[in-house]
Amino acid sequence: MPESVPVARIVVLVSGSGSNLQALLDAGADPGYGARVVAVGADRDGIAGLDRAAAAGVSTFVERVKDYPTRSDWDAALTARVTEHTPDLVVSAGFLKLVGPHFLAAFGDRYLNTHNTLLPAFPGIHGPRDALAYGVKVTGATLFFVDAGTDTGPIVAQVTVPVWDDDDEQTLTERIKEAERRQLVEQVGRLVREGWTITGRKVTVP
Repeated sequence: MPESVPVARIVVLVSGSGSNLQALLDAGADPGYGARVVAVGADRDGIAGLDRAAAAGVSTFVERVKDYPTRSDWDAALTARVTEHTPDLVVSAGFLKLVGPHFLAAFGDRYLNTHNTLLPAFPGIHGPRDALAYGVKVTGATLFFVDAGTDTGPIVAQVTVPVWDDDDEQTLTERIKEAERRQLVEQVGRLVREGWTITGRKVTVP
């Protein structure tokens, strides 16, 4: 019996525990969501994200940078592995490696990443810490399409999270993660069901 909603194919890239991956796996269990995770790739072995994928019956692969003579060779190999699964969307869910020109040429207009601040403020790996040190009253999470820069791609969506007076890096980070996860699931579903266009820096969903 045909499904009422076409199902988009998602490849998720992980480097750690895979909590965002789990949220996407759970969402995809609903036929009305419009997408399902068809493969999970990682840059290291033995991580919880791969275990989550295996438990869900999802295909996995690992491409380690150190197994290749150059970073460019790794980038080409990662691109080839992702291409095998013919994804409509690729999602970085805590993937700690920067992809290169091969990958961006293949997936640059459909490779999503999420960052734990309101970009362009506080890019890089210490976003919540930097936001706290600056003394901002509001921060949040940003979902964006990846480009060749660091956290500089066209923005899909943002969600705000208040900074409380007694916050430390850990408490703020945890609250951002919760908002980030909800936004990721909501917006991935919206993108695959409605489609999107990227014009310059502007992402438009009909």
